[in-house]
Amino acid sequence: MLVERDAYHEPVLLEEAVASLNCRSGGVYVDGTVGGGGHAGLILERSAPDGFLLGMDVDSEALEAAEKHLMDFGRRKHLVKANYANIREVLTDQDISKVDGILLDLGVSSHQLDTAERGFSFLHEAPLDMRMDPQSGRSAYDVVNACSERELKEIIRQYGEEIMAGRIARAIAAKRKEAPIRTTTRLAAIVVGALPGSARHKKIHPATRTFQALRIYVNNELANLYRAIQSGTDCLKSGGRFSIISFHSLEDGIVKNSFRSLEKGCICPTDMPFCSCGQSPRLKVVSRKPVSPSNEEVAANPRARSARLRTAERI
Repeated sequence: MLVERDAYHEPVLLEEAVASLNCRSGGVYVDGTVGGGGHAGLILERSAPDGFLLGMDVDSEALEAAEKHLMDFGRRKHLVKANYANIREVLTDQDISKVDGILLDLGVSSHQLDTAERGFSFLHEAPLDMRMDPQSGRSAYDVVNACSERELKEIIRQYGEEIMAGRIARAIAAKRKEAPIRTTTRLAAIVVGALPGSARHKKIHPATRTFQALRIYVNNELANLYRAIQSGTDCLKSGGRFSIISFHSLEDGIVKNSFRSLEKGCICPTDMPFCSCGQSPRLKVVSRKPVSPSNEEVAANPRARSARLRTAERI
């Protein structure tokens, strides 16, 4: 069966990510960010005729798109609305003890970026939202208008790695006194106005890091990623693969350091004469350097340019 290209979201590093899982017939796989089903479809192809895939996503629209995209695979797939941070609980609910592979494709889908009302992009005027699950938790509007200036500075600095976080937070705090900041375009204009002229003419839009910071904070992305790696590793069979595609240094740092820590095992200080923690290695890093998209892929899909794929194998 030839899976059609995903119209909901252009899957990044498609061949590389699926190949990293070493898919086989009869294998059980988890796509924790199933999106429109692009990676999932190829996983099911490569694990034919009887491989099984559990697809997870917090976005109901993504699950609807994936259901349509993967319809022909019938009962070989099952889709669940859930956060990948809860992978262990979801597998338990499905009576699955161990799996042969897990894939996470982090970040925002093309559909989410291009759907103005989701509030992820400063290129479209829309209500500030940025929630992966629009029915859950605080929105970006709540954060921007309710957090203190000090809290905003820390959010933008920590999650956006924005060196001018203080100026941006001050500008937001001042402008919201005039009226609540309700739209993406107004927030973007405030960020641009807060920066000196030299900072407004970079390769990326001046508001990019602020929007990234708010999205990560609103969706608790970094804590969820760390939890998913820890619990997901326990759900892998011996020889099972864990592959993660990240899109910025904060995500990639968590993946790299978590994989290496799980490969090392022991966390005792180096000057200890013997191990007292009792932790043994649980993963083997497959490649020390991440896999990046080809020039051809970046040319066809510029949003892929920052993608990095890392893979580890369960011992």
